[in-house]
Amino acid sequence: QVQLVESGGGAVQAGGSLRLSCAASGRTFSSYGMGWFRQAPGKEREFVARIRRGTGSIYYVDSVKGRFTISRDNAKNTVYLQMNSLKPEDTAVYYCAATARDGYVLASEWEYDYWGQGTQVTVSS
Repeated sequence: QVQLVESGGGAVQAGGSLRLSCAASGRTFSSYGMGWFRQAPGKEREFVARIRRGTGSIYYVDSVKGRFTISRDNAKNTVYLQMNSLKPEDTAVYYCAATARDGYVLASEWEYDYWGQGTQVTVSS
């Protein structure tokens, strides 16, 4: 079992920055690929970014490339999402997720085994 707790959400103006953190329980954090998803009001949850276990390779959805950075600190059992140049359309509840699978994309919800409770990000224009 892995428990995930997100933090760092809040309200910012367009162009601002936030850093989300996701702390994981357990001693096998490095064995999991980690992802960030988001769900805007009235919309389905969508993939944002992921970082694989082992190689640490990274993949982003096109809409956040160049603005968001995912990273992980295995010593702290934490994955981060640095969000810069935020836009109103980035407003959503952001979720981190963990997967025991390994693969190139890992951008689908069904591929993830554990989920956090979510943290709200609100970007005003």
